Amino acid sequence: MGVWGWDNTHLMSNSFEISPPRGPLVVSVVSHGHGVLVQALLLDLARLSAATVRRVVLTQNIHEPDPIPPAHGWPFTLQVLKNQSPAGFGSNHNRALAGATEPFVCVLNPDVELAYGDPFAALVQGAALAGTGCAYPIQRDASGCVQDSERELPTPAALWQRRALGRSEVRVDWVNAACWVLPQSVWQTLGGFDEAYFMYCEDVDLCLRLRWAGWSLVRVPVQVVHAGQRASSRRWSHLRWHVRSLLRLWRSPAYRWARQHLPQAMDLGASTGGGK
Repeated sequence: MGVWGWDNTHLMSNSFEISPPRGPLVVSVVSHGHGVLVQALLLDLARLSAATVRRVVLTQNIHEPDPIPPAHGWPFTLQVLKNQSPAGFGSNHNRALAGATEPFVCVLNPDVELAYGDPFAALVQGAALAGTGCAYPIQRDASGCVQDSERELPTPAALWQRRALGRSEVRVDWVNAACWVLPQSVWQTLGGFDEAYFMYCEDVDLCLRLRWAGWSLVRVPVQVVHAGQRASSRRWSHLRWHVRSLLRLWRSPAYRWARQHLPQAMDLGASTGGGK
């Protein structure tokens, strides 16, 4: 199985209506001093997505005040986990989603804004389709431009061509983890993120393992705003972590599988099949 979007596959027509959500969702958000953004995100979830979201697990990676509930209270269960010392991206989400009983799980960045309305009813529907491993929305920046959240395999050559030559992505081999919805069974089967990665490439690795197992990445025709910026271009410590994660990725079995199988993966905007 490969990567496809509802707008270009025989499984769903261009004009579709969102039916009631097929199952409840647990959302994991990790804050590293993002209290203001988290407050706004939780209020948006309460206002727009209460019919789909059953539980939100907020991990405070550093000390900060708890979110203030709306006057009528949170329409979902809000669990706040407070770390004694900061942990990595993967370990925080793994701990938040450990033992989840909801049919679907969501990994959500604190700097995502629901400026285009509720995306989660449709994302749950996408994740519920047979063969889906991960459903994701279209990401836009604050000015409305589509972000490059869909990426090809980060080979050394591809990274050089992208950074030095400014070449655009030509395939969708993985998707950044700013907003993912996965069947809980898929999440549990994969074991969540590989915590040996720290801060970078966790999403690449999980996407590759997901596709190696035969599941698809599904682009759903809903949109969110993601205002995030890559710290690896601004801080030496982050650049060092990024390089270490890339070296680990390039030595992984999932990467070796991808080098053999993903050259046949989907060009941006087209449909394809993949497989084990």
